[in-house]
Amino acid sequence: MQHPSRRAVVAAGLLLTAACATIPASAAARTGGTGQAPATTLVVDARWGGHCTFDRLVIDVRGALPSVTVNPVKELRYDPSGKRVPLPGEHFLQIRLSPAAAHNTAGKPVYQGPRLAKIRLPQLRGLALTGDFEGVVGFGAAFHAKPDYHTFRLHSPERFVLDVRHANRCP
Repeated sequence: MQHPSRRAVVAAGLLLTAACATIPASAAARTGGTGQAPATTLVVDARWGGHCTFDRLVIDVRGALPSVTVNPVKELRYDPSGKRVPLPGEHFLQIRLSPAAAHNTAGKPVYQGPRLAKIRLPQLRGLALTGDFEGVVGFGAAFHAKPDYHTFRLHSPERFVLDVRHANRCP
């Protein structure tokens, strides 16, 4: 019985590794050649309301609710331009949904909410769509005072909720 040479075994292993690591052409076409899956979640609206002891911001999506991050920032900037967002307020939160898009695969906007809105609630002073770029949809929220907030998800339909407490009381 003849054994394969060590060199032949190594070469076969390298070929197998290369074949497994290659992305099929069909996958590259689906991902735009980037190796990343396209965003299937569409951000379609943002709305707000005032309640007795809190202000509420709701972001509506079509599809599964993606990962959402909320971070306090010193100022709001548009993504990717970096230009300052002109909202009144002393405190700001940057909200990012990813992977998500506010446009469909043809590039047409599906987001129907406000792009820049001044709001006159006890805490919430403004909201802006700050970006729809590379699978991340961003919003910026402006507040009168440092926001004491709580976030959660609601389903059927899918939406992200940010509640910000304030000192007003119900009658």
